[in-house]
Amino acid sequence: MTTSVPATRTAEEIDLQRGRGRWIGHWAPEDDHFWRTAGRAVARRNLIFSIFAEHIGFSVWLLWSIVVVRLGDVGWTLTTSQALWLTAVPSGVGALLRLPYTFAVPVFGGRNWTVISALLLIIPAAGLAWAVQHPEIGFVPLLLIAATAGFGGGNFASSMANISFFYPEREKGWALGLNAAGGNIGVAVVQFLVPQVIVLGGGLALARAGLMYLPLAVIAAVCAYLFMDNLAEAKADVGPVWSSLRDRNTWIMSLLYVGTFGSFIGYSAAFPTLLNGVFGRPDIALSWAFLGAAVGSLCRPFGGRLADTIGGARVTVASFMLMTAGAYLALWSVRERWLELFFLAFMVLFVATGVGNGSTYRMISRIFQVRGEELGGSPEIMRAMRRQAAGALGIISAIGAFGGFLVPICYAWAKSAYGSIQPALWFYVGFFLVLTALTWAVYLRPGARLASARV
Repeated sequence: MTTSVPATRTAEEIDLQRGRGRWIGHWAPEDDHFWRTAGRAVARRNLIFSIFAEHIGFSVWLLWSIVVVRLGDVGWTLTTSQALWLTAVPSGVGALLRLPYTFAVPVFGGRNWTVISALLLIIPAAGLAWAVQHPEIGFVPLLLIAATAGFGGGNFASSMANISFFYPEREKGWALGLNAAGGNIGVAVVQFLVPQVIVLGGGLALARAGLMYLPLAVIAAVCAYLFMDNLAEAKADVGPVWSSLRDRNTWIMSLLYVGTFGSFIGYSAAFPTLLNGVFGRPDIALSWAFLGAAVGSLCRPFGGRLADTIGGARVTVASFMLMTAGAYLALWSVRERWLELFFLAFMVLFVATGVGNGSTYRMISRIFQVRGEELGGSPEIMRAMRRQAAGALGIISAIGAFGGFLVPICYAWAKSAYGSIQPALWFYVGFFLVLTALTWAVYLRPGARLASARV
């Protein structure tokens, strides 16, 4: 049982520690007294500025998803497959960076790393602003510059791992859902704002897509420096993070997260290009494609809240079933050349991926909590399990983000090999059915070890 700390002493300790590099030594969110008197306010403040920094990171990560639609208007000649590669590579790089970004939190501290990761966003924003004005450099250099947008994708893993330490288990689903949604909505914001900003005052200035995020990256870094904190509990040996790799649930949840978040980020990146390349409607791509990412982002915290209430596995199964229906509707709409149904089908997919994002993340922390309780539930064991859960969150988010690379690439392959995206959609229908069965078999099936724990 966690020892209660008097309210006045706790508040004073936190204030004093902020004067020494903003490190907080004592942090006990599971202690109700501590949480009510001092912890909640500090956690909320860190969550707010974490959301802001992650939002800017996500926006930069997905900049190319909307910029590619207008590259042909500034001298670039790209095929649909090349355009999809430009949206896929930043997702792949972001997925790779999520592993080192996760380890950066225990090494540098959550607040310190948020400052550094926000400043790194200057590189892809400035690179885009320069590259779009020089079509003579060719496709490969353009692809390499687009790859640097992956810095924005890495931010998610470190942000989620950091915030997971601030909140008690009973509120973690909602907090992580809000943190993730605040980042995810950056996809919708960038797809909504960029088409308007680049034509302000008449003409087309595509470089503004990158330039507009240069000051925002600096502001995010300054806010993190001034208002966020480092937790001593999070600054620990990375051994517990490696320990999470030995738990089979880390790998099962990674696959499920490919189906939820990987689908969300992959569809967000590919949706504008598909509307343009499959249906020849760049006007709709530029004006309405942002709705998909917006709907998915807004649904994410509700998926976490619902998982807190009825269990994440139940919500995840329902999400995969809805994704299956959405993918089949999209397949039918492509076959019938029915644009309105295609758009509606993708809205269904975005709703399902958003809810599933929140529920799968809630499952992760719950799984490690149950494991700690099975091992005795002492404060030391539960602290180690929280650290393992934070490491698992980063690992799972990294693997899941590869879906953002695979989805556009699968569409590019189908378009190049068969002249249609229908084979890719058939694959997604089967994939979502498999994930539905896997979630039920491991976490809901009567007799399954974790079924009674309502993971």
